[in-house]
Amino acid sequence: MRLAFATIIVGIISGFLVTIYELLIIFTTHLFFAGDPYKTVSTLPIWYLYALPTVAIFIVNYLTSRDKNIREYGVSEIANSIMQNKMTIKLKTLFFKIISSTLSLSSGYMVGTEGPSASIGAMVAYHIHKWFKLPGFLIKMLISVGASSGIAAIFVSPITGISFAIEQIAYQFLKRYISYLIVASVIAFSISVNFLEPIIFKYSHGKDINLKLLLYDFVFIPYITLFIYIYLFLKKRVLHFIDLEVFKNIAKYRNLIFSIIGGAVVGTSLLIEPHAAFSGKDVVIYLINHNNHIPLLLIFAILILRIIGTTVSIYSNAVGGLFLPLMSIGALVGYSFAEILNYFHFTSEGFYFAAIGASVFMGVIMKLPLTALILSLETTFDYNVIVATGIILFFVDRLSGIFFDIQRKYITKEDKIEKSE
Repeated sequence: MRLAFATIIVGIISGFLVTIYELLIIFTTHLFFAGDPYKTVSTLPIWYLYALPTVAIFIVNYLTSRDKNIREYGVSEIANSIMQNKMTIKLKTLFFKIISSTLSLSSGYMVGTEGPSASIGAMVAYHIHKWFKLPGFLIKMLISVGASSGIAAIFVSPITGISFAIEQIAYQFLKRYISYLIVASVIAFSISVNFLEPIIFKYSHGKDINLKLLLYDFVFIPYITLFIYIYLFLKKRVLHFIDLEVFKNIAKYRNLIFSIIGGAVVGTSLLIEPHAAFSGKDVVIYLINHNNHIPLLLIFAILILRIIGTTVSIYSNAVGGLFLPLMSIGALVGYSFAEILNYFHFTSEGFYFAAIGASVFMGVIMKLPLTALILSLETTFDYNVIVATGIILFFVDRLSGIFFDIQRKYITKEDKIEKSE
């Protein structure tokens, strides 16, 4: 009974904390930009657009230098570190993690809310485990419960939260503890759904399978693979080389330099096109729910800016996840593909490929195929999208693996040093 009660408490606290976290980001963003940034950016001084993200990431780097646990770690790494007595999570860490992530996201950095949300849930579960004095072998299970409730709350999507936890760390506990994952995720979802906006595909065709779309789906495979190559090349080849080799002799200035680079990239993105900045949730929702044509050049401009901005945000130590930014890149890739088809008079719907691209891009890069498939199910309830996502995920994952060893956790120089220690 103690475990059941602890699980319910985790779901309730995680649901409220994640909701407060998301609302805090919205409030702070409107405060920093004097209203809706998509409408007010053009009225703000150019120097301010560069100063805001630069100062924000300086503060974030200062906070993370005082407490390394503030940085965005994978949930499985948190669980393993705790079990091996290498990490203890303080409430102060949870507080500063929320502050750091809020500063990162509200100042325009292209990171997502799902990573901190999962970590918030995991940290809540860690303390609930301590307060209820549960057996040590349950810590990993309860952390996965917390992570799933955090994801369920931020995405306003309970099944996605459950699949995320299963693919991350809870698979060995699935048969015995799946009911705990379900109840915590459903409780957290029931709280957040009253305050937050879910990603919902309004143009779903439901159960009417259109076999004609399969031809376009297979043509989409090399197209989205190309952009995954571009993203991985920039992150794993260019910035990774700069981080490990170019900064080798000035390693102590690494965070300072990347903070300046990050501020410059985010400031430029805000100046050129505000939709290229921030987490990307608004971009995904717009692309999958608006049946109108957006100029192809504008789509490509936002796409390239988001690819560059997301990778630079990671190396600048912005506190946040990759789930939403990768979804936004994938949605842009899918939408641009549909626009190209329409240009050559092959009738296609932009929102259809945007929905597929969002799930596939995230699923391949983060190595979360089941979560990607379930995400496409919960956001669209469209069998055409679900079937296409499953097929394209399979082929793109294998094509991407030819030249890149994709891992769930990105590695910067600091990560490499900490891992070797």
